[in-house]
Amino acid sequence: MKAQVSMTRREELIALLKDPAEEVREAAARAIERIEGAGSFAEVIEQLKKGNRGAKIRAIYALGRIGGERVLTPLMYCAMRPEEDIRIAAIDVLGTLATPQAFPLLAECLREPSAAVQAKAIEALGRYRTTEAIRLILPFLDARDGFLDAEAARAVGNIGSADHEGKLLALLSSPHPATRAAAAEALGTLPFE
Repeated sequence: MKAQVSMTRREELIALLKDPAEEVREAAARAIERIEGAGSFAEVIEQLKKGNRGAKIRAIYALGRIGGERVLTPLMYCAMRPEEDIRIAAIDVLGTLATPQAFPLLAECLREPSAAVQAKAIEALGRYRTTEAIRLILPFLDARDGFLDAEAARAVGNIGSADHEGKLLALLSSPHPATRAAAAEALGTLPFE
């Protein structure tokens, strides 16, 4: 009976792909993608286990599209793998999902020796919009490297913490164009007081 309900649901959603309203068509397409993704969870996990590196990275992003609680365990496992590209992809997806369960792991990733892993963790934590995320990100505004400080500026802007406007203003005189640009973007997104 459950498969029949899913088929009916899928058929109704497919019919909505011809709706005159674009927003309805887009919502139906996203719903169909999610339903089909949920059915392929086992296939995605299989690719994660046995696929080549490219297939594993595609599987990580597929887990993000599937969403839900069951994707957290494999994503968190991948975020701790030794392969940097796999870790970065998993951190990226965990940040997009922004679940409370992933927060401690993402915070731990800030201690990694790899600047690329740290930068992705900063970006991911910037999606949490919490005071704890800000507290973890703030030290990276002082990195003075044109990479981590830029990512931290974007994260502060994304979180919308106007309390740190002064730090962002100071970054406008950085010798690194990427940092100056990120600080300018962040300042444009902060709330008005």
